[in-house]
Amino acid sequence: MANIKRICLWSGPRNISTALMYAFAQREDTKVFDEPLYAFYLKNHPEAHSYHPGSQDILSAMENDGNRVVDMMLSNNEKPVLFFKHMTHHLLGLDRQFMKDTINIILTRDPIDMLPSFDKVIHNPTIDDVGYAHHIELLKYFEEHQIPFTVLDSRKVLDNPEKVLRKLCDFIKIPFDIHMLSWQPQQRQEDGIWAKYWYSSVHKSSGFQKYKPNGKPFPQHLKNLLEESKPHYQTLLEYAI
Repeated sequence: MANIKRICLWSGPRNISTALMYAFAQREDTKVFDEPLYAFYLKNHPEAHSYHPGSQDILSAMENDGNRVVDMMLSNNEKPVLFFKHMTHHLLGLDRQFMKDTINIILTRDPIDMLPSFDKVIHNPTIDDVGYAHHIELLKYFEEHQIPFTVLDSRKVLDNPEKVLRKLCDFIKIPFDIHMLSWQPQQRQEDGIWAKYWYSSVHKSSGFQKYKPNGKPFPQHLKNLLEESKPHYQTLLEYAI
């Protein structure tokens, strides 16, 4: 199948990456893949293996070899549009040359909202867990190698999903599909086996939820990480569509 659009969404955790995956899954021309590099990351990051929920099940169920995952991404031809949802920190030291053959999107979220949410599942995260510094490394890689990319900010998506998704489809060079704005409140067959730990909100949703500030005091133990994350987020925000 010629001219397949191979989309890589490079997200941080506790973002709207699963909602975006669900949005693309509504398209007849698209097949979605949920974090195919997760087992590769856990195998090569023993410390993360020790605290990520369900890690042994993930390692047993998924391909552990990152190069084989990349080969699958570049050879799969099931649909005209392939959407790979990734966490940026899952890349580790994987050769990134394949990104010249994919359509690359960085997805970020204000750390004021993201860090307390992530801390509920993985307590006392580090900068390596939350993705902001990895996103900046990836952004620099794209610029240095003249690889086109775009950036989505979750707040902008939630404030006006149709406007941002239309811009995103223009970037990808596919027609916007109104069906991307809603879905049935249920699990999807494409969900990773970790869904029970992370996806409860999106399973109850039928579309992009309006942004609501947390309203709770920011946790004191996360304030140093917040200050470390903020400059990275501000840089990413400058690129956001």
